[in-house]
Amino acid sequence: MKKSLVIAALSAHLTTQLFAGGDIAPVTVNEPVLEEVAHGHHEESKFYVVVAGMMLLGDEIQHGEALLDGDNDYGYGFGIDIGYRLGNGFALEYDYTYGKNTVYEITAHDEVKATSTYHTSALDIVYTYEATHKLGIFGKVGYEFEWEEISELNIDEREDDFVFGAGIEYALNKKYKLLAEYEHSLIEGPHGDAILAGVMYNF
Repeated sequence: MKKSLVIAALSAHLTTQLFAGGDIAPVTVNEPVLEEVAHGHHEESKFYVVVAGMMLLGDEIQHGEALLDGDNDYGYGFGIDIGYRLGNGFALEYDYTYGKNTVYEITAHDEVKATSTYHTSALDIVYTYEATHKLGIFGKVGYEFEWEEISELNIDEREDDFVFGAGIEYALNKKYKLLAEYEHSLIEGPHGDAILAGVMYNF
């Protein structure tokens, strides 16, 4: 029925133009335009990687009858995150970090200086809120496994617990973002909390 009406209308238009001796006006058919629907998150690639330098803030913990003090000197290290965006601001990340800091074992009669090294592997859920087109605010929660070694004190430990993080990211372009993050683990250690700063690359 609709096709018949369209054909009839076109025929009437052509007939009128011919009998009037005028030029036939072109009939323009507008194609439907697909509108982009904004959901608060601009389109990004699914996979990304973050490479960051890390500063360890140090902490004091009780270890048997001794106190392990990592507060005196800031430690250092690096972190690597591999992420997959799930959509609506959520992402799944695998994190690896390596760190080193100076630790003092303090007892009633002695103080021993040592070097602590540790590795962590974690699986996190991340949510990022895009405050502006370039600035994002994120939070993460995950579960991590930690390997810590202080060879001078004969400490070689494996622990696991929850880890939390929060930070900001700033987009330089579609491929690169600058990132800063504060990280806190429920695993107690002389390395303490960590601050990371680095670059994100979107594939």
